[in-house]
Amino acid sequence: MRYEVKGGSLPVLLCQLEAGETIWCESGAMSWMDDEIEMKTEGGGFGKVLGRLVTNEALFENTYYANRAGEIAFASKFPGSITAIRVTPQRPIIVQKGAYLARIGNIQTSVYFQKKLSRGLFGGEGFIMTQFAGDGYVFLEIDGSAVEYDIPAGDKKIIDTGYLAMMDASCTMDIRQIQGMKNIFLGGEGLFNTVVNGPGHIILQTMPVNQTALMLYNYMPHPSSN
Repeated sequence: MRYEVKGGSLPVLLCQLEAGETIWCESGAMSWMDDEIEMKTEGGGFGKVLGRLVTNEALFENTYYANRAGEIAFASKFPGSITAIRVTPQRPIIVQKGAYLARIGNIQTSVYFQKKLSRGLFGGEGFIMTQFAGDGYVFLEIDGSAVEYDIPAGDKKIIDTGYLAMMDASCTMDIRQIQGMKNIFLGGEGLFNTVVNGPGHIILQTMPVNQTALMLYNYMPHPSSN
């Protein structure tokens, strides 16, 4: 399979499938495709459907099979970027809910639970995320631009709520309460930060949709309370 991303800040993923190739995506993600490609909707069993429900993904997944060579496109739902992640048996990844766009290859999906409830409640990335393991590519929707880091063993990155899009499964996540009353009430950063510990690779996003929605809400006219 060959692929390219076009469209700048309103990107679309264009995938060129050869005859016999298959690509999977969440239901509703396909934007357009050639007639040579056939769709089949699958749930994957109750456990996988439940997993998609709790990770804020669509309940069902679509399979697209190329009877002959053809193109299929997946447009982003929010201004940002689309990133391809190589997954290998030695490198599973953990993805923030809602970031998954499509996948190709022998990739298995599963629910990833934060080991401590407090990490999910206060860390901003959610108590439940999605793990991808196997051999292939996973395509992610990134809110804004993607900024990537390799975190060495023994090092860590402190991240504000919602900015973590992906991390290698070799990383671990924790939360850190912001210290000092002035920092909490006057710093504008909330009560907690997410701390990602290495070793591993992470992808941060520059325009989290929750932050954008809050900013837009503050500019919206609100009805009088009278």
